[in-house]
Amino acid sequence: MIQAIAFYFFATIVVASAVMVVMARNPVHSVLWLILAFFNAAGLMVLVGAEFIAMLLVIVYVGAVAVLFLFVVMMLDIDFAAMRAGFARNAPLGLAIAAVLLAELLLGVGAWQAGGIRLGTPDGAALQPADVPNIEALGALLYGRYILLFEVAGIILLVAMIGAIVLTFQPPGPGARARQDVGKQIRRRPEEAVVMKRPEVGKGIEL
Repeated sequence: MIQAIAFYFFATIVVASAVMVVMARNPVHSVLWLILAFFNAAGLMVLVGAEFIAMLLVIVYVGAVAVLFLFVVMMLDIDFAAMRAGFARNAPLGLAIAAVLLAELLLGVGAWQAGGIRLGTPDGAALQPADVPNIEALGALLYGRYILLFEVAGIILLVAMIGAIVLTFQPPGPGARARQDVGKQIRRRPEEAVVMKRPEVGKGIEL
């Protein structure tokens, strides 16, 4: 009984928050409604026993993605009049794309119900004992059976991060004040780091 009440409570808030994400006029309010939807979706995941997915929703989506969206939206100088004009201008194209996506979904569901599409069925190779928690079972799969794919994914993300840094890095020109000499900084002695000045009263200091 309590689980049913909690399910309807979380589900209602998720649906209402999703509607407010679209209906809110202020982009900051939309992001805040999205964060609320993520929290309640995490509650739904806890109810079905997927606590790892609930943790991902809170840590990754709320703690990183949604907060990043919030900072970006708050830092942007958004012209709401131009945004509304652009929305009205691109509305026919958006409706056409939405109609195409809806047709694809209906076609896929109809083909699946008619027997034209067969979904994959688990073979039981990755089945874990009933008393093993989800996080422990997922960790055993990632760092056991799929360790090679997990490491390859990590290497790809590392290469992407290094590539982004290389593409956006702009070395300072000669004589620039921002230029750093790492070797010189390491060899620097403590007595060279601070220079004491004894200026006379009213004379200031010479830089």
